[in-house]
Amino acid sequence: MRQIVLDTETTGLEWQQDHRIIEVGCVELVERRYTGNNFHQYLQPDRIMDAEVIEVHGITNDYLKDKPRFEDIVDDLMNYLQGAELIIHNAPFDVGFLNYELKRCESSWGTLEQHCRISDSLVMAREKHPGQRNSLDALCGRYHIDNSKRVKHGALLDAEILADVYLAMTGGQKSLILEADSADESANGGVRRSLTEFGNLPIVRATQAELAQHEKFLDMMDDSCIFRTGS
Repeated sequence: MRQIVLDTETTGLEWQQDHRIIEVGCVELVERRYTGNNFHQYLQPDRIMDAEVIEVHGITNDYLKDKPRFEDIVDDLMNYLQGAELIIHNAPFDVGFLNYELKRCESSWGTLEQHCRISDSLVMAREKHPGQRNSLDALCGRYHIDNSKRVKHGALLDAEILADVYLAMTGGQKSLILEADSADESANGGVRRSLTEFGNLPIVRATQAELAQHEKFLDMMDDSCIFRTGS
């Protein structure tokens, strides 16, 4: 299972007014594990940004002058994204901008939805926490994710933080499947070995600090958690 957590920064709020993408940040997860195979690119938007927009993300017009344009990196980006499930917070915003850029540069890729499955983490959060604030910062507080570096918005930084939030938010109780090692099964005619064969194993008790951390983690899990005392 390949997932990519994606975020963008733009020159404004509406692509319908010809606002452009100035930064794309992506974090890759395979089987819910970070791979380090991330994608990050600043882009020249061919338009001047207003001061209030620069205040949000801190990316200046001068900084973007020598950066590539979207059409210069579109193939690299789409080849990277192709076939993955995209995790995006408030997906219609980013998907709208990406599809506008794809159309604007007359690429042969069509739309993002033709190549990727889109999952909106904001919708997931609202379903899981109805009636509560579900901004990225609010979710960081709820799931104890460190966002102290998020002084300003940044596509790659926000994608990294969202990846942590997504894994915590969707890390509820799963079924436990214990499978014998195939070599052991072959050696024992497919019969699992008993723990008694290994002699007296030491019992390591959890410390009070570890128990407290365990309870803190259970607070973030689904209501169906069976690990609570007395459950």
